[in-house]
Amino acid sequence: MSELSTARGPQTVTVLGATGSIGASTLDVIARHPERYRIHALTAGTRREVLLEQCRRHRPAVAVLSREVDAAWLRERLAEARLAIEVRAGEPALVEVAEAGEVDVVMAAIVGAAGLLPTLAAVRAGKRVLLANKEALVMSGALFMDEVARCGARLLPIDSEHNAIYQCLPPPDARTSLGGVGVTQLLLTASGGPFRGWTAQALRAVTPEQACAHPNWSMGRKISVDSATLMNKGLELIEACWLFAARPEQIQVVVHPQSVIHSMAAYSDGSVIAQLGNPDMRTPIAYGLAWPERIAAGVERLDLFQIARLDFEPPDEGAFPCLRLAREAMAAGGTAPAVLNAANEVAVAAFLDGRLGFAGIAEVVESVLEASHVQPADELERILAEDARARRLAGQRIASLAMAR
Repeated sequence: MSELSTARGPQTVTVLGATGSIGASTLDVIARHPERYRIHALTAGTRREVLLEQCRRHRPAVAVLSREVDAAWLRERLAEARLAIEVRAGEPALVEVAEAGEVDVVMAAIVGAAGLLPTLAAVRAGKRVLLANKEALVMSGALFMDEVARCGARLLPIDSEHNAIYQCLPPPDARTSLGGVGVTQLLLTASGGPFRGWTAQALRAVTPEQACAHPNWSMGRKISVDSATLMNKGLELIEACWLFAARPEQIQVVVHPQSVIHSMAAYSDGSVIAQLGNPDMRTPIAYGLAWPERIAAGVERLDLFQIARLDFEPPDEGAFPCLRLAREAMAAGGTAPAVLNAANEVAVAAFLDGRLGFAGIAEVVESVLEASHVQPADELERILAEDARARRLAGQRIASLAMAR
């Protein structure tokens, strides 16, 4: 397991998904501690201009893009700047920089199913994996966690809710089960997104611009839509089940619009332990990078007098059925969560492209789940095959809805 101390010199970090909001926040934290960390690799999908600027500032050894055409462009720009940075392209390159022997820490921040294989490669190489890609666990939970245990990887959740729960529980090496440490329930907080309190009828007219305007967090467009539908909270519920060996009924989603309490753990003695802080992803990122130590993240300390009040309410699963669908998929087990995730990714992309209404996202996901038979999720090939099948079904459903309009 790659657990280096600063006494041995800086820890070497690969950032998968460097140009997204999590990747940018990770680089911000790292830049504050040059004596502790150095960058081995930065990866991006197609945002080559952003990656170029990151390469100029952070000087990684390797940069990776999805397409060779973008990699060729980046090579030319870096050569003009006289920067000796190796540029690669494609999924095999992502896997290589995730499992490279000189890497100690991997920030897994690629959005969606595309992050599964490189994240799993980092786990199998025994890295410290900072998991911001919830889809990896949603798709392959049992297989993924088995590999974490088998390969001696250190898995630290970066989603603010799971990171909060991690901080509210005893150290992982001291846990046998939630019940074994007296935990009766995990309370997963949700902001409620930009449409909290809206009716199902009102939600039908939602535009992509409205859905991407999150009231508290700065996030990418896909995850912003997931937050607006509450699918993000559903995916987090599934992720929490795997991370903390919990059953779906042991997790309660609590809408907390201030996003100050990031999540809680309830204990058998009546105690409820919460982790609080300003809504800034640099806090969980810094926690993951330095664990079990604490380092400055550039985040202002929470001012309780300014906050003044904390509100809580149950989620409206009638208006936001994606949360129910996620819970049902987790209860069904096997490949159902992978099918849920795949159908949602296709539906959200169609919504952002103007090919599907907001309410159609849940409708497409539910129809694909109903048309799918749950398979065992014990082999990666089967999981990926069901993912591909669900995407085809979702595409067909979206096309049929478009024809009916």
